[in-house]
Formats: sequence, structure tokens, C-alpha cells
Amino acid sequence: DIREVVGKYLTAMMNAELTHFLGREPYVRVSEAVNHRNGSYGRGFTLKGVGEVHVNIPRDRNGEFKTSVIPRSKQYEEEVARDFSILFLAGISTRTLSMISERLIGRRISAAEISSVSAELNTAVEAWRRRDLSREAVRYLFIDGVNFHMRMGRSIDIIPVLVAIGVTETGQKLVLSLQAGDKESATSWREFFKDLKSRGLDGGKVTLGMMDGLPGLETVFREEFPKAKVQRCQVHVARNVLAKVPMKFKQDVANDLRSIFYAPSQEKAWECFEVFQQRWQKSVPSAVECLARNID
Repeated sequence: DIREVVGKYLTAMMNAELTHFLGREPYVRVSEAVNHRNGSYGRGFTLKGVGEVHVNIPRDRNGEFKTSVIPRSKQYEEEVARDFSILFLAGISTRTLSMISERLIGRRISAAEISSVSAELNTAVEAWRRRDLSREAVRYLFIDGVNFHMRMGRSIDIIPVLVAIGVTETGQKLVLSLQAGDKESATSWREFFKDLKSRGLDGGKVTLGMMDGLPGLETVFREEFPKAKVQRCQVHVARNVLAKVPMKFKQDVANDLRSIFYAPSQEKAWECFEVFQQRWQKSVPSAVECLARNID
């Protein structure tokens, strides 16, 4: 049995550790010795790819020896905990993970243990969410409010989350912040932007903000980033326009919108917009009006 072999091997390693710690082999007597071996105690430890193994951890009489082979307060190695955390983040419930853990690693892990492991992620996530941004030369901001399904107590609720993605001078995209908040509230957006700047984001270097037409968002953004221009997100503009178009015209209108959005120059984009107006003014005037309000 591979688990028995691995358990004996780990036990031998810990015994060697204790020998090095005491400075002598078992049963060797020295006159100046002040510490001695004091038996061992058995425990289980789960290894990825092996399962649960039984080991005998040696002890010294003074209680000073601490092995580095087996973590003192852990029942499984970090890789196992990391894998279960990833599965939990992917949406698998703690109860389901507990049920399948025995098949995966040879040991049943309780739902409470999985919850405890997953809770350890909170510290890392919070540290990332509050990280310093002073070294990030952000030029452009993508801003939006997104709804996520989250477990709140015993139910799954839809929670709005404010999101900011930055683009640096070198073209690198960075997720700058995720924060729960009312995406329809100007106050929530103001606090969101103030948090970004309090973490070191240089608002003076931001030259463009891309966003949807959420109530109050554009006004607050202009106040917090006075040097930046505002551009409506093309995806949201297209959705708003197509929402006013009958099904039989949607594909043709969508194709004409792409001609505007992906025009090689601003001059060509305006030409395509004029063609769009002439073609669709009579059929879908509300869609044309919607695009005209957001074309800048």
C-alpha cells in the first residue's frame, strides 16, 4: 500500500529530525544530556495524489522539538486546501465538496473544514483589494456595475458590484477595484472613486473613462477626474440601440453599428453615422435618436 510506505517514510524523516535536534542517535547516553526522546503519537495527514497516511510523530521530554515535515495544526497539505478553495470559488457547495472529498483524496473532509479553508482566502482577497496603486500609471478606466450571484447566509442573492479596470501607459490591463455598492447611486460611485484615489491612483493622469449611462456615474466621474474625457461603452450603446429595433432589422442595424464603431478614422465614423441616419430614420427613429445621443 503506497500510503503505508509514505507514512513510514515521513515517520523516518521526523525521527531523523529529532536525532539532529538532540545531537545523538537513539539509546546513546551522554553525561551532559538535558533532553531525551519521549516516545511518539500517531496522527493522520492527507497528501495530494496519495490520500490520508498514518504517521508517528516523535516527541522529546522537554517539549521543545517541532517537526518541519508535518505542519503542527494542519490535517492536509496546502495543495489540497488550495484545490478545494478553487472548487469552492467555482461554485461547488461545501456540502458537495465534503461528499466528493473521500473519492478525490481518500479522506472525507467536513463541510466545516472546507468553510474554514475558504475563509482563509478572505485575508488575501482583502489585501489585494486594498493594495497600493501609486506605482500604476493608469491612463484609461473602464467602469461598470455588474451583478453577481452570491451566497448570503443560506440563500443565493443578486449583489451589485462596482468594478474598475485600468489600462496603463504600456497597455497593460489591471483590475483596480471590486466593491459592493448600488450601481444606480451617485454616492456609491463617489465613494468608489475616492477609495481608488486614497490607495494612490493619480487622478491627474487619467485621460479617459469608458462607462455606461448609469444614473449619476458620468457626473461623479467628471468631478473626481476633471482632466479626463468620457466615452460611452460601445457594448452598452449597441445594446441600448438594438433594444429599440424590431427583430427583423436587428442583424442589419448591428452590422451598420459595427461600421461606425470600427471605422478607421473619426471622419469615416461620422460618414457611416450619416448613412445610418438616412437608412434607419424612418424605420426605427427611436434607435437613431438613441445612437445620436451617445455618438460622441
